[in-house]
Amino acid sequence: MKTGENYIEVGYFQQNKVGEIVCGDCFMSKKLKEDGRILCVLSDGLGSGIKANILSTMTASMALNFSVMNEDIVPLATAIIKTLPKDTVKNISYSTFCICDIDFFGNVRIVEYQTPSFCFYSNAALSSARKEKILINREDMDNTYLLISEFTLQKGDRIVFFSDGVSQSGTGSKAMQLGWGNGVKEYISKMIVRTPAISAAELSHRVVAEAVKNDGFTAKDDTSCCAVYVRKPRNLLICTGPPYDMKNDTYLSKQLLEFHGTKIICGGTTAEIISRELNTPLEWDGDSADKSLPPISKMKGVDLITEGIVTLSKIECILTISGEERAKNDGLAELVIKYLLNNDKITFVVGTIINTAHQDPNPPIELEIRKNVVRKIKYLLETKYLKDVEIKYI
Repeated sequence: MKTGENYIEVGYFQQNKVGEIVCGDCFMSKKLKEDGRILCVLSDGLGSGIKANILSTMTASMALNFSVMNEDIVPLATAIIKTLPKDTVKNISYSTFCICDIDFFGNVRIVEYQTPSFCFYSNAALSSARKEKILINREDMDNTYLLISEFTLQKGDRIVFFSDGVSQSGTGSKAMQLGWGNGVKEYISKMIVRTPAISAAELSHRVVAEAVKNDGFTAKDDTSCCAVYVRKPRNLLICTGPPYDMKNDTYLSKQLLEFHGTKIICGGTTAEIISRELNTPLEWDGDSADKSLPPISKMKGVDLITEGIVTLSKIECILTISGEERAKNDGLAELVIKYLLNNDKITFVVGTIINTAHQDPNPPIELEIRKNVVRKIKYLLETKYLKDVEIKYI
């Protein structure tokens, strides 16, 4: 989401406790375009496995849905806390949560309940944020409270929050008897200094990987990390399909020529049109790694050229897969997805002419009409990855 000239990137990564088929932590996020807000919630269910997953999912869902209502967070968080059951042995709630609410202007409100303290970095330096302690009246539990922080993000700022699978990793080892603790804050600072442009998703991944390393490369608890990064937006243009009217061929080529950012062409015919209009030759690349797709070509001023509808259909399918499974895929469609996930404002310029090559009375399922495939990709990018996506039809 853009805040003036800046963009708010949200990324996360999770690792299940060893031997568990699901993660006991739950991360949810939502972009409210009409309100100009991004909501992120991380919840940690007590224990691990299915039971913890159910509790954390219920908590995260309630927190996210209540936050969408944009009402006073205190009574809403109180309702969540009073809904959660209590562990009678440890005398603690069955689930913790951290809610991060960011608006269009970069104003942030973070609500924490029995979770490791979030980290706030300004220009790679760890900064402090004032926290207000709000007592919650719960008869079956003593000393129950929320911590609420409010501040404004500037370009280059980051927020990182995580489950105790990160902060308590390494507990009992010679190097960190009491767990990673404040060491994670120093690790994140060093990572940002070493790689100033590191993405929110990559930073989250690195933190979780280091926590698992602390545990001897075997996660002893469900381990989750989420990062928020304010930076200059990255723009991507994807042109696919010839215009309905040949008179718009020049307009299509001009859109690509004048675009500032990464440029991709999906479709051989589309590439030929742009090549002709810009008087820039196409060079065929016979060494394409993805043998299931036609060979790609190259053109000066264009970052990637691929086949059209088949590639787009594969992209749609892969985007529906979870992050870990998606990493097993490779080839051209995965390369386009890397561009999609590494950029923020994505513009599709979609030609609406019908490709007669795909009008077989019994076409493969993946050869859907181009417009429908692009719409599905737009939906996935906006809902799962919080991207800003625009479609222009010509």
